[in-house]
Amino acid sequence: MEQVITVEYPGYLADSMRLNPDNFEKEIKISALVKLVELGKISSGTAAKVLQIPRIEFLELLARYSIGFLASTDLTEDMRNA
Repeated sequence: MEQVITVEYPGYLADSMRLNPDNFEKEIKISALVKLVELGKISSGTAAKVLQIPRIEFLELLARYSIGFLASTDLTEDMRNA
């Protein structure tokens, strides 16, 4: 079951990033998932699944955000799947 989160923001925020509303929404979603992985709240595999992209592509996103991708949740998940 899908859930929806609504975030109110001033229009100038997206404008300041030179993003249209759709791209801004995507950026916010990615940023939130990256932060959750960084905090160890979810695995990179879970984040990739939410974004509907391959895990390796999400790991590349982490690198763009200067986030290490060997979080403990990932190692635990990888060991379970080995």
